[in-house]
Amino acid sequence: MDSPNPAPTDPRRRIALVAAVYLGSFIATLDVSIVNVALPTLQRALSTDLAGLQWVIDIYALCLSAFILSAGPVGDRYGRKRAWLAGVVVFTLGSAMCAMAGNLSTLLAGRAVQGVAGALMIPGALSLLAHAFPEPASRARVIGGWSSFTALSLILGPMLGGVLVDHAGWQSIFLINLPIGVLTVGLGLWGIRESSHPEHAALDPLGQVLSVLWLGALTYGLIAAGEYGWGSGRAATALVAAAIGLALFLMVEARVERPLLPLALFRDARFSATSFASFVLGFSSYASLFFFSLFLQQVQGWSPSETGWRLVPQFVATGLVASQFGRLARRYDVHTLMVAGYALIGSSMLLLTLFSADTPYVLLALLFVFLGAGTGLAVPSTSMAVMASVPAQRSGMASATMNALRQAGMLIGIALLGTLMSTRATTLLATALEQAGLRDAQQAAVAAVSRHDLGALASLDADTAQTLLAGALAGGFHAAMACAGVAGLLAAGLLVRVRPRAAALPVRA
Repeated sequence: MDSPNPAPTDPRRRIALVAAVYLGSFIATLDVSIVNVALPTLQRALSTDLAGLQWVIDIYALCLSAFILSAGPVGDRYGRKRAWLAGVVVFTLGSAMCAMAGNLSTLLAGRAVQGVAGALMIPGALSLLAHAFPEPASRARVIGGWSSFTALSLILGPMLGGVLVDHAGWQSIFLINLPIGVLTVGLGLWGIRESSHPEHAALDPLGQVLSVLWLGALTYGLIAAGEYGWGSGRAATALVAAAIGLALFLMVEARVERPLLPLALFRDARFSATSFASFVLGFSSYASLFFFSLFLQQVQGWSPSETGWRLVPQFVATGLVASQFGRLARRYDVHTLMVAGYALIGSSMLLLTLFSADTPYVLLALLFVFLGAGTGLAVPSTSMAVMASVPAQRSGMASATMNALRQAGMLIGIALLGTLMSTRATTLLATALEQAGLRDAQQAAVAAVSRHDLGALASLDADTAQTLLAGALAGGFHAAMACAGVAGLLAAGLLVRVRPRAAALPVRA
């Protein structure tokens, strides 16, 4: 039953609710950026390869993108408070699993648990705030504060992650979630009132299972292609299974009464174009942090804490531009801002292909600022465009679809771009080793690139080995950034061709 008054009347309970939702969103968002800084450290500590690092990020993104569409119906049926607090508890337990992991498999299990929990926490936060603050003015104020607090976690993540990894060990980046999680649950239990709409809940269990299977198979196939080659049996089998799974998923979604993915929405060209842009946002911008962390540490040689500080300009630029988006939208129409955002993302990533181990950081920071500014324009403008392209009664479904596509974009971006990076780097290093007269150059290149292992190049002097490996990894980074940049520019070009109706978005005064 729906609570007759889901908004708490006691001001102290409202404060507790807001604090709980803010803190829950903080740790879920912090996890996105804080883990990336620790990737090279995790590689050494767990004796894993590049594919293992891809899975550390992708298993979280897989579970998040696959289950996020079911989060709303679960909250509607079983209670929004119950579902969201369950997400916080499970996320905290998953963080403890990650901190105690002694091998890659245990870490991946903990990350999967975090991803499932994040699917309940991230979309559920706005639902709780909207129900607790029905007055438009107070709702706008509290959601604005939530957006700022979430942006703060993105800024703090790289810095905090680098400091923790350098001074307290990689386990600390997960342990930090435990006290915050316990405090969040306590505040939420007291401050949040339960609400539900079971009559509107539309669960699609078969679609949910198929979404996990085809996305998982696709991710495995793309990562396996980097390990074993595109023509390998593992990669080919997984990619074929992904194609079959996707076909079955689309068949189910076309026939079920209340589908997990509303295919009818994609009949509108405007919605399809903005949905593709949302996917590209995840594929290019969100996935980039994985590659920036590896580039700064493994190519340019910075420590985790130094890397964390050097990533900050991107997130500061994103936060500043996003905070001023309302003013910009009063001067320029949202469609123009959206095109500009994706053009900035694409062009910034293409320019990153010019950077090497010796490139001064000031140039890299400048491009980080442009990339962050593009993201700060693209995120709110894409959200507004998606909302404007559907009827009001379908806005919740459209928002969930947009977020799922964005997370799926990050998932596929890390898998595909990571494979492009490793294969290109391996080819470049093998060629350089052959020219240096090293026997078994291909095997040595595979070992050195996949595990960042200079021991595989022991027949060379240390400086030469480091220079060759850094150069090869830089070349692999260039391949990944070129693909991401082209995707960003494709999204911008598509948005130029598919313009919204004049009345759909705010226009310049």
